[in-house]
Amino acid sequence: MRRSFLKLVVLAGAVATAGLVLPVLAADETGATYGAGKNSFSLATGSPGELGLLRLLAEEFARRADARMVWVKAGTGTSLKLLQEKKVDMVMVHAPAQVDKAIKDGWAAGKTLIGSNEFYIVGPKSDPAGIGQATGAADAYQRIARAGARFVSRGDNSGTHQKEMQVWQKAGIEPAGAWYIVTKDFMTASLKRANAEGAYFMSDSSTWIMEKGVAPDLVILFRGDKFLVNTYHALTAPPGASAERDTAEKFVAFVASPDGQKIIAAYGRDRFGEALYNDEAYARQFDH
Repeated sequence: MRRSFLKLVVLAGAVATAGLVLPVLAADETGATYGAGKNSFSLATGSPGELGLLRLLAEEFARRADARMVWVKAGTGTSLKLLQEKKVDMVMVHAPAQVDKAIKDGWAAGKTLIGSNEFYIVGPKSDPAGIGQATGAADAYQRIARAGARFVSRGDNSGTHQKEMQVWQKAGIEPAGAWYIVTKDFMTASLKRANAEGAYFMSDSSTWIMEKGVAPDLVILFRGDKFLVNTYHALTAPPGASAERDTAEKFVAFVASPDGQKIIAAYGRDRFGEALYNDEAYARQFDH
């Protein structure tokens, strides 16, 4: 963690020299800066940045709006905390209940559905808990717990971790014990850990499509439960919270526009034969 903080301080100094003020954040990692325009803003998110989608969206927006984005790499829980503390101008997150609460409590604005993916439960090819025959996500988790089969959890209050805990709740189980491995890390790193441990893991489909090579001993064993559809929303700070907030609002409008949605719906298709994310039109049917 100290190494990450030192990297953040160095980046903050370099960016400040370039004329952009970057708040000192206690996020898990620095992300990146996209564009070189005069209209700067900061955004916190996890997988969309980690997998490269954010870069495409940000660079196209930067060309159109003379803008510059500072991406702060953080899971959903940390991203929302940074927004609440006015340390970033906007977030892209996947925790609908928390999004609605943030709007209700008044420290976030502009809730905008931008797309979706889904969660897969992956695990060792031998499938020791037999989740390949599960009737739903909760049944799959019950089978894992009954078998005492190793399971990797991010355990970091990210959107993925929150969804995982909702599944455990539906299953009537409080996971604990040597079989339940908590990483406190991001998606790809946790996927690698699951592979090393021969464990089950709930991966978002986008990460699996792009990064499954880091987990050659794992396969998709369960998918298709509507409860595992994962909708993404953008949120900004409230009007007047910062000068940069207005540029962030314009970025949200771009992401939700036909041009932004086209980027989302096509991302990854040329490399992997399938897109990493679904667009807002598809996600809308699951946005309850």
